[in-house]
Amino acid sequence: MIDNFERFDMKAPPVRTKWYLRPLTLLLSAPDVKKHKCIITKTGTEGLKPPFVLLCNHNAFMDFKVATKAIYPWRANYVVAIDGFIGREKLLRDVGCICKRKFTNDTTLVRQLVRTVKNGDVAVIYPEARYSLCGTTAVLPESLGKLCKLLGVPVVTLICHGHHVNSPFWNLHDRGVKPTEAEFTLLYGAEELKQAPVDEINAKIVKAFRYDDFAWQKERGIRVTYEGRAEGLHKVLYQCPACKTEFKMSSAGCILKCNACGKEWRMKELSELEAVSGETEFSHIPDWYEWERANVRAEVEAGTYSSGELPVRVDSLPNAKKFIPLGTGTMIHDMEGFRVKVTDKDGDVHEMVKTVPSMYSCHIEYEYLGKYGDCVDLNTLTDTWYTYPDPEKCEFAVTKMALATEELYYAGKR
Repeated sequence: MIDNFERFDMKAPPVRTKWYLRPLTLLLSAPDVKKHKCIITKTGTEGLKPPFVLLCNHNAFMDFKVATKAIYPWRANYVVAIDGFIGREKLLRDVGCICKRKFTNDTTLVRQLVRTVKNGDVAVIYPEARYSLCGTTAVLPESLGKLCKLLGVPVVTLICHGHHVNSPFWNLHDRGVKPTEAEFTLLYGAEELKQAPVDEINAKIVKAFRYDDFAWQKERGIRVTYEGRAEGLHKVLYQCPACKTEFKMSSAGCILKCNACGKEWRMKELSELEAVSGETEFSHIPDWYEWERANVRAEVEAGTYSSGELPVRVDSLPNAKKFIPLGTGTMIHDMEGFRVKVTDKDGDVHEMVKTVPSMYSCHIEYEYLGKYGDCVDLNTLTDTWYTYPDPEKCEFAVTKMALATEELYYAGKR
């Protein structure tokens, strides 16, 4: 069955934004930018004109709107994941979007970006390739410096602050945070880039991408009064620091709770955590998250990391028309990487294997589209599998799988 699916045409050349759509993109972006009173600070960009590369951090959909405001009225091509194209491929192509399957080595994309800068336009890239899980920098690809060097045009960064606090990946409710901020900064001019070695370019980009939305919030004293501000946080903070139990956390209102030992933490208006009773192990959400990462790293170093065999269902996305139910089966994530095996309605068995060296990170979703549940998004160059473990039949955290993917990859590099 799977071989009969039409595939998304990844090789179609990027479309220069239609002239009549440029003001429309600004019109659609402006209300939210104005609502959150976004302050865009420009550094070193006086006299800047396309072509250039714009590297943006990624915390919420609001990022795209601020980027549109920052570069208007210039034309741009935006690298967008394939699920963003579902049901609106022509529109997204016409506004300049280039399709990418996440965390794949895609030489076609490089050719598309070369075409963008040759056209004299802005190449907009979100190198973290997913929303940040807790408002801090996600891992960046090692190939980024090499790509910038190849394109040979100025490199600019757009680092937004406040978007995660306003609408975190684990609970997208708009909390009305304002003012938000964005830094539009020239990192390299074309001549300076030409002289810089790739390692130096990578290091400078990594430094530019250091951010912490919760620290930013606290420094500015921006309070979030939304009563459900902790709801969904257990998706990220899946391990209890008191009893060390995994996959037993829950959240409601402003309370985070471990259902194994009963300990509770309150998320205050400045997004600090405070134990309802006893010791507050972590008041800063990213510190808890990094503690979980350290625990996963220890499992990887001991050679014991494994999700076990998880029952899953899989939806395939070979093109931008719609998800296609592929079947049910099993997924294992362990020291060898991901192995997913499913059986379709015709009884045919399909398998996807993603080895550790093939993925430096992975894309996950929480309660995808509000109804499908948590999943891991696994990609080849021609297909995307949204893989949903069954929460009624197994215990898991897709956050742990994301952390493990990164720790396994970098363990192999050390």
